[in-house]
Amino acid sequence: MTSTYLALLALVGVGRLVELRISRRNQQKLEKQGVRKITEPHFRWMVFTHAGVLACAAAEVILLRRPLIPLLSITMAALFVFANALRWWVIRTLAGHWNVEVMASSRVGVVTSGPYQWVRHPNYVAVVIELFALPMIHAAWITALAGTLANLEILRRRLRVEEGVLMADPSYRSAMGDKPRFLPKLF
Repeated sequence: MTSTYLALLALVGVGRLVELRISRRNQQKLEKQGVRKITEPHFRWMVFTHAGVLACAAAEVILLRRPLIPLLSITMAALFVFANALRWWVIRTLAGHWNVEVMASSRVGVVTSGPYQWVRHPNYVAVVIELFALPMIHAAWITALAGTLANLEILRRRLRVEEGVLMADPSYRSAMGDKPRFLPKLF
């Protein structure tokens, strides 16, 4: 089972590379429309954290001989699938706006469909769930906890930059300003 888990980690790594290509292509198209990339010093730490979770989960499973606990594995695999479905829903909804870097793209339109009907940052919800669930599929709890805490701190800092850019745009503020950041209002 360890080899299957390591293959999953490798597949997620390849998926991240595909996402970077999609993002780079979208970024180039946005720049041709006059959208500028925002300098964001935490991006490199985000990349490092995501890659680190993959590498550390593999190392923890191999070196610390983490067991595969069926009930935990099934639960975390379900969360992982949910997180990825949500992330790809975000990517599909944002289409050419989707980017891994902060872009001032609201000037070319504000996306309010898909998961953006309910929250401003569904992608971050998906990523937090995924970075916790993926290591926990094979009980790599040190990586899950450390990776999640590191990611939350990076997101906290990144959101200051991103929301500053987004909320400065009156059309974004009007369309999205009253929506919660991460979890939909139930009532």
